[in-house]
Amino acid sequence: MSSLPAKTLGNLDAESFRKACSRFATGVAVATVKGRDGKPYGVTVNSFTSVSCSPPLVLICVDHRCAVLPHFRSSPFFGINILAEDQRDLSVRFSQKQVEQFEGLDWHSAVTGSPLLSGTLANMECCTTLTVEAGDHTILVAEVLRAELREGRPLLYFGSAYRQLPPIPG
Repeated sequence: MSSLPAKTLGNLDAESFRKACSRFATGVAVATVKGRDGKPYGVTVNSFTSVSCSPPLVLICVDHRCAVLPHFRSSPFFGINILAEDQRDLSVRFSQKQVEQFEGLDWHSAVTGSPLLSGTLANMECCTTLTVEAGDHTILVAEVLRAELREGRPLLYFGSAYRQLPPIPG
C-alpha cells in the first residue's frame, strides 16, 4: 500500500474545506471566561469535544482573530455552556462582537470565577492544562472540574445552519 506525500495533496481551498466540515453535525456551545478586567466574556464554539474520561478533559478551538482570545490565554479557568435547542439567540449573540455580551442575561459566577449561563443543557467549569497553536486557531485543552446538567434537547449546527433533532416517536 503506497501513500502520497502530503505536499502533493495539499491544494485544498478554504471554501471547499469549510463546505466539507459543514457536513459534520455539531452541538453548539458558548465558552466563557472572566477577563483580566474582571468582566465576563464569551464566544460561540462548535469546535468543542471531549478528549478523555480519566482525567476528564475537553478541548475548544478559538480563532486567532477572536477579540476574547487574550482573556482565555490569560485565565487558568473557563466555562463551557452547551446550548439547548431554544437558545439559538445565545449562539448568535456570542458569535458577534458586542461590547456587553452578558448585559440582560441570566448568568452566575462559578466557583472558579468563570461566568456560566443559566438554562443551558450543561455547564462545565474547566482548568486549562494545555494550549496549542494550530494554524489560525488556538486549541485549549482543559480538565473539567465541575459539571451540571439538565434535561432537554440540543441546539445543532449542520450545513451552515442551525438545526433541531426530529421529535422522538413514542
